[in-house]
Amino acid sequence: MLISTQAEQHAYTFLDARARTQALSPLSSQFPLTIAEAYEIANASDAIRMAEGEVRIGRKLGFTNRKLWNKYGEKEAIQAPIWSSLFDSTVRYVEEAFVCQSLTGALQPRIEPEVVFKLGRTPAPDATIEELADCLEWMAHGVEIVVSPYPDWKFEAADAIAALGMHGTLLIGEARILSSASRQHLAEVLANASVSLSCDGFLLSAGYGSDVLDSPLHAIWYLHSLLQKQPQFPPLQAGEIITTGTWTDAYPVLPGQTWGTAFSGIPLPGLSVSFA
Repeated sequence: MLISTQAEQHAYTFLDARARTQALSPLSSQFPLTIAEAYEIANASDAIRMAEGEVRIGRKLGFTNRKLWNKYGEKEAIQAPIWSSLFDSTVRYVEEAFVCQSLTGALQPRIEPEVVFKLGRTPAPDATIEELADCLEWMAHGVEIVVSPYPDWKFEAADAIAALGMHGTLLIGEARILSSASRQHLAEVLANASVSLSCDGFLLSAGYGSDVLDSPLHAIWYLHSLLQKQPQFPPLQAGEIITTGTWTDAYPVLPGQTWGTAFSGIPLPGLSVSFA
């Protein structure tokens, strides 16, 4: 296990690299970094960011799409989702269906269409998935810009956790309040929904809610259960936003491109994002 000073040193390295838009070699190429050690680094990063005035407002899940696990990981394919904290500095609420987003400072940026939730109530530690659904206040469409300090996006799962969860920016569209009736069948509805992803008018990919751990609601429940085993982190709390992972593969984006999404099966408007 890493001692606290080592975890903090690595955390400063990742935060400095992000600030300077600099590439890094994966820690796993330097020593056998474990998942537990990577979360120690993530915890140290959170503490540094909060000490510097950033506000933690939620969590992001990564690698919840099982279809993508074999595409990532150099020595060993991804085998489980990861998570990281979300801070106010990297989350942007958008009121219009069309938005411009700068890629300045984004290293090897890629786009991911997701569904985002807000917790209206704090779930009990032993909450069932149905009880967890009852704690949700709203859902919205999110477009996450993920980034990688690692050349050619080559890394292990632990490296992704240590590198701030590969998170760049989260754009959150119009929120839709969840009624009691809609929460009852939310997992099934989300599992049967789909999203399309296009670039400059050309369809590139389609993804399904069922690809995200069978349903994005299941992804939240996975996170809730995992946090019970990670007492160094706070459990899920009322007011948090949670983005549940991409429905398609993550595609590289460039300035000048316009990307669009459209949903089928859930009442969420798509987003059109023009990158600069």
